[in-house]
Amino acid sequence: MTVKETYLKGCFEIEPTVFEDQRGYFFESFNIETFQKETGLEVNFVQDNESKSSKGVLRGLHFQKGDHAQAKLVRVIKGAVLDVCLDLRKASPTFGKHFSLILSEENKKQLFVPRGFAHGFTVLENETIFSYKCDNYYNQASESGIIYNDQELNIDWHLKNSERILSEKDKNLGTFQDYIDEK
Repeated sequence: MTVKETYLKGCFEIEPTVFEDQRGYFFESFNIETFQKETGLEVNFVQDNESKSSKGVLRGLHFQKGDHAQAKLVRVIKGAVLDVCLDLRKASPTFGKHFSLILSEENKKQLFVPRGFAHGFTVLENETIFSYKCDNYYNQASESGIIYNDQELNIDWHLKNSERILSEKDKNLGTFQDYIDEK
């Protein structure tokens, strides 16, 4: 497994060692000892989530506030996404910066998104299955987000506006400036 920290401190790109032969492939998708050794982080994942989406679906940018903040280890089981994380840690030197990475069933890469980040993805292939581990339980009252097309953030989602499919909730999220102005 290859683990490299992105330019956003605490956010790691993880590429597993894949063993392939005429039967197919095998890889270890998660090992707590290896994860802790390679990242220096102690994380206790308590919840696994999975979604299936059509090409063009954009989910995000989502995060949990306060005591319900979540770190996530995300990957694609089938299909492909452009995965995006945004640093919301106000004391961080990369506050307001984002990182994106294509995760796919072919490259089998994963992204560790630490607490204090917003997260989202856009689906690049039909019938994409997205999976993620969380280190804290979901709490609806702590749910928040930032609008995907915030002009200050200028995130390239790799899809034209006409191709994007969003939930009503995601269409009405606040701006990055709204987040900054929150007390």
